[in-house]
Amino acid sequence: MKNVMKWCLLAVLMMSMITPVFAHCEIPCGIYGDSLRFELIREHVLTIEKSMKMINELSTAEQPDYNQLVRWVNNKDEHAEKIQDIVSQYFLHQRVKPVKSTDKAAYTKYTTELELLHKISISAMKCKQGTDPVHPIKIRQDLKLFEDLYFGKHEH
Repeated sequence: MKNVMKWCLLAVLMMSMITPVFAHCEIPCGIYGDSLRFELIREHVLTIEKSMKMINELSTAEQPDYNQLVRWVNNKDEHAEKIQDIVSQYFLHQRVKPVKSTDKAAYTKYTTELELLHKISISAMKCKQGTDPVHPIKIRQDLKLFEDLYFGKHEH
């Protein structure tokens, strides 16, 4: 019986050291779903907004259900972090490539993309800090600007 318990404990310890990887890939596989990433961010924003609504409703109840409240806070934070992961792991690490400052048009596009991605990441961080609905709205606005610039829908 002691050996079984030792093996179970060892298995639990080993599983706790496993770190999941969420990025699409960081090798040049050539299989990119740029449009999908924008849709995923929009879906995460909707989830954050619903979570914020539920947090506000639950916290003002006569007898708040703290278990559900914690679950909605965790859900909100998880989806905000997923936005940050897409911005960082997908766009900044793989898709938005540095350009030389001598190419003025390309450099302006590049720096504007960086600024928009930074703003999205900051707004996602602010979503984790509270339930102000302005932050998901700001993500949506900056995402639209970034998407138009990224796909070349209009000049900035």
